[in-house]
Amino acid sequence: MRRTTRIHDRTRRLATLALCVGALEGCVPVSPPSLGALEDRLIYQPFDGDANWNPAGLAKQDVSFLAADGVKLHGWYCAVESPRAVVLYAHGNGGNLAHRAPFYRLLTERLGVTVLAFDYRGYGKSEGKPSEEGLLADARAARRFLAERAGVPEQEIVLYGQSLGGGVMVDLAAKEGARGLILESTFASLPAVANHKLLLTGGLLHNHFNSLAKIGDYHGPTLIAHGSADPLVPIKQAKQLFAAANEPKWFITIPDAQHNWTPTLQYVFALDQFIEQMDALPNSE
Repeated sequence: MRRTTRIHDRTRRLATLALCVGALEGCVPVSPPSLGALEDRLIYQPFDGDANWNPAGLAKQDVSFLAADGVKLHGWYCAVESPRAVVLYAHGNGGNLAHRAPFYRLLTERLGVTVLAFDYRGYGKSEGKPSEEGLLADARAARRFLAERAGVPEQEIVLYGQSLGGGVMVDLAAKEGARGLILESTFASLPAVANHKLLLTGGLLHNHFNSLAKIGDYHGPTLIAHGSADPLVPIKQAKQLFAAANEPKWFITIPDAQHNWTPTLQYVFALDQFIEQMDALPNSE
């Protein structure tokens, strides 16, 4: 009887935990499947919603490529002539790449960089089912494709990760290098997000994305931006990442911003300066 009680308590705690972690970009009601499946459904929240697959004003090409395990992935390739940099963009845990179209316009038109935005497996028009291992494989496939399409070495690509995408990009940068790393509203790890909401519950997760343990293995320019009022991923986690990152590195606080925020003039200027400073530095590779 006591063992059954513990199992039921763990189920309730994990369900509540998943609701908190799933709130990275908004929760959706679900029926209770297995514990692991419940966690996955609440962490990975692909939905079409009001996504516009043909946004006005964005110069993009629909592209597709294969992950190492054969899963077919979809992306938008947004090229500019003589780009200042080539950027791979990984979005957060909710929606799909089409929900970020205005930001791709900012990157291409205001900052003059070529961008590949891609959907993880199970998101948007990409096939498959999301998982931590799968998302990390998807990022590698996306960068390989972008390098071939843009005609640059993989390590010359700048990695940009927003929220969950930060965990994806830190892994890629730490293990395989990058020209630069930009992290927006991201976390130290998923268990850290859970522990912020529920004490000692993060240990139940099987998805970790432990950026804090990995970021020290990346040697290259890093820019970390975070909202000062983020209720889901407290800014102290971003500061922990910053402390663990190697030089050269820059940190920008977005005043009064919560987890999802519209780029401010301050942030656009910081991105512009990061690209300039990055280009003036030797490549660590």
